Amino acid sequence: MRSHVAAFLNYVRVERGLAANSVAAYRRDLEKFARFCEERRLGLERVGRQQVADFLGRLYQQGLDSRSVARALVAVRNFFRFLRQEEILKHDPTEHVESPRTWKRLPKFLSMEEVERLLAAAPDRTPRGLRDQAMLEVLYATGVRVSELVNLKVSDVQLEAGYLRCLGKGNKERVVPLGRKAASALEAYLRNGRPRLGKRGGSAHLFLSQRGRGMTRQNFWRLLAARARAAGIRARLTPHVLRHSFATHLLERGADLRAVQLLLGHADISTTQIYTHVAQERLREIYRTHHPRA
Repeated sequence: MRSHVAAFLNYVRVERGLAANSVAAYRRDLEKFARFCEERRLGLERVGRQQVADFLGRLYQQGLDSRSVARALVAVRNFFRFLRQEEILKHDPTEHVESPRTWKRLPKFLSMEEVERLLAAAPDRTPRGLRDQAMLEVLYATGVRVSELVNLKVSDVQLEAGYLRCLGKGNKERVVPLGRKAASALEAYLRNGRPRLGKRGGSAHLFLSQRGRGMTRQNFWRLLAARARAAGIRARLTPHVLRHSFATHLLERGADLRAVQLLLGHADISTTQIYTHVAQERLREIYRTHHPRA
């Protein structure tokens, strides 16, 4: 089975152009499924609807929520569709397996006041401080994913024109405007920060580590957590929360949903529509707080 899993992962990476994070998620879920089948000594031809249901049941027993189980089912379903497409199997055991019911959770986001505190928290003029400030300003100003942020190259930034290019999911490139403050923070970093961080090598990455290499997602998570503590933000803060904040604040100020979809790089506008629920909930909260007859 594992050789077929490897072939499938290569297929989604090369032929379907899925992002590295998506391929990694498929790999994790299919490794769980392969272990499940190995424990039961099940070959691919012996996997039926009941065995798939048993696998999903085990995931629930391990404490996974409905969203995680539904994602695992998508991985297994696409795997078996691939096997049928390649004529390795004649049947698809997932064909009549219903997806676990999932509830759309409203994404967490920061208030404007919290964002201001985060961006103003103990800034310094060291190369590292200039880099951290620029990364935070760019993340909130553009709503890019953290993987897109750390993979930016110097050539992707057009300060005079006020935009940057980023490579999103499926290797799709999009152009995102830069705000005034983000452009200013980037300019300061490029002038006084990056040249000193990049002395050890010739990396093309925009944001560099202390060793002159490209920043990693893990490094950025750590600096974000440190800045959140300095800003007095107690809730768990992730890069995606800033992305949600970017989208929510735009919609609260009257931005067009289609424009926000393009800025976020969503392939389907239904993915972006969840932010309208956030904005509506915020309006209800304001109404309940301030209306005399609420």
